Amino acid sequence: MTANHQNSNKPPYGLLAILMVGAFIAFLNNTLLNIALPSIMEDLNVDTATVQWLTTGYMLVNGVLIPATAFLIRKYSVRMLFLFAMLMFTLGTFVAGFADIFSILLIGRMMQASGSAILMPVLMNVMLVSFPVEKRGSAMGLFGLILMAAPAIGPTLSGWIVENYDWRMLFHFISPIAIIVLLLGFIWLKDKKEKQAIKLDFLSLLLSSIGFGGVLYGFSSAGNDGWGATNVYLTIIVGAISLFIFIIRQNKQKEPMLNFGVFQFPMFTLSTIITMVVNMAMFSGMLLIPIYVQNIRGISPFDAGLMMLPGALVMAAMSPLTGKLFDRFGGKILAITGLTIMTISTYFFSRLEMDTGAIHIMILHTIRMFGMSMVMMPVSTNGLNQLPPRFYPHGTAMNNTLNQVSGAIGTALLITIMSNKANAAGEDLANATLRENGGGELSQEAMLQIGLQSTLEGINFAFFVSTFISVIALILVFFMKRSVPAKDPEEQTEALETEPLNETESSK
Repeated sequence: MTANHQNSNKPPYGLLAILMVGAFIAFLNNTLLNIALPSIMEDLNVDTATVQWLTTGYMLVNGVLIPATAFLIRKYSVRMLFLFAMLMFTLGTFVAGFADIFSILLIGRMMQASGSAILMPVLMNVMLVSFPVEKRGSAMGLFGLILMAAPAIGPTLSGWIVENYDWRMLFHFISPIAIIVLLLGFIWLKDKKEKQAIKLDFLSLLLSSIGFGGVLYGFSSAGNDGWGATNVYLTIIVGAISLFIFIIRQNKQKEPMLNFGVFQFPMFTLSTIITMVVNMAMFSGMLLIPIYVQNIRGISPFDAGLMMLPGALVMAAMSPLTGKLFDRFGGKILAITGLTIMTISTYFFSRLEMDTGAIHIMILHTIRMFGMSMVMMPVSTNGLNQLPPRFYPHGTAMNNTLNQVSGAIGTALLITIMSNKANAAGEDLANATLRENGGGELSQEAMLQIGLQSTLEGINFAFFVSTFISVIALILVFFMKRSVPAKDPEEQTEALETEPLNETESSK
């Protein structure tokens, strides 16, 4: 798949359809597992810190492999990359589905991650080279509709399966679909690619793996272990140093594994910063609403999934419309509108009470998702539109990698804020209750009530902080401009070098 597809009369819809179905089941599998974690803990006899590796390990594999996809996309054909990715994902699904000990389940999960890490950047790159700038919004909107359907149905479907079947059914349900997609890809994908004489710099791969992997692991662990834990600050420091060396090495190489030259294009840089900030704010809803609904209100996982369903469906349904509006009006007005809605609704989430109604939460969450649907795709597409075709693989890899990093940072930050506030509020409430009772010991019922109230205060404060994060993104959006493809700096340099030569030849 090359940039030549931009100039073709008809985009490769068959190729895109197969890629999208593959990406859809990878996304669906990721959202299915979260609600099943308590069942896995009980069945395999592991604690919370251990079972979290199913999520952390998945994130680490993504952080290691996604930066390398820029090289892989330039080196290999879409057919080869897709078949390898789907094969790894399918094998991992089978391994996880038949796992009877946690280590085997974790291996299967990481095999799945190695496939899904390649699928998303490959699909985004094909989208960029297959559609001209003026039609790219609509194409990305359809892409968003398909991928947003996964988190829309994932929690509800997972809740129903876990309540009625064994958790392994989550993997058995995906396995036959993955096999069908793999076979369709093997039969139908016929794209050709010219061989490129580029080699992978293994030192860059090592530095990238240690750098992004260390930062992701450190921030992911901070949410559970606290910022003072050795494994947290040590891995973040080692990761940051490795990333610094990695960036310096990439800037000195003629064919870098991941080209940081994408940041010389201002709209791409701005869009990357905005999406990272929005990602951090977005995680407040994904983390805190389920904690409030299940732990404080006592609502079952299946009913909690049903409460989140309308918001996810609205976000999915809005994707095609947002894409068409983007093509017509650009991303700025959409992002301003969406972030305003998102900021206001996030603030109202910071005012939850012990008896806030389920309908109220569902409506507020749906409004928040409606606002978010007008932000992520328009902002990221506007940034990618400014890149010359040579930078597409690097831009998509950079976007996906930094989304992983910002997600880990947002998770760690918000969990830490919630925990610290909850602990402080718990102490204050306990002391106040003791003073009212004239000393003595707290009853078990009083301690339970204090625990729920302090958790609520922690959730509300985390949402309040998330509101300010949304405000930062809203301010940054006002600096957006509608992007047009920039001229490739390398081509401009070559033109300047050949121009004097041409003038000399013409004078002769």
